[in-house]
Amino acid sequence: MKNIFIIIGMGLIFNSTGDAATKALDGQTIFNKNCSACHSVNPPPKLAPPITPLASRYHLSFKTKKDGVNHLAAYLKLPKKEDSIDPQAITRFGLMPPVALSAAELNVVAAWVWDQYNPAMGMGRGFGGQGRGPSNP
Repeated sequence: MKNIFIIIGMGLIFNSTGDAATKALDGQTIFNKNCSACHSVNPPPKLAPPITPLASRYHLSFKTKKDGVNHLAAYLKLPKKEDSIDPQAITRFGLMPPVALSAAELNVVAAWVWDQYNPAMGMGRGFGGQGRGPSNP
């Protein structure tokens, strides 16, 4: 990061490191702080569905990252049963409460969730697509 030095008066130096750059949003940090109490990243679940199977469901439901992230960010802001991509999760865990994050934070954490997709998990049906662990050809 580049430091900026500003000379004020007779030799007084003010050091600015650019606060915007130091406060860059990070999806994993947002997840750890706000979501990890209920969601694990990988199975088994805690109080809500794990993230990697959810990411698989988003990849199955949306053709582009932009569409998936937009849907998830909107869902996190105001969850509705009819907008869920996994009705079985609502049956099992209940409808999650709205997430009190800024629009920017919601988008960043939604993008992070999208990126947790693991092709080895199958498309939202467990390892190998059958829910029985890794497949052995």
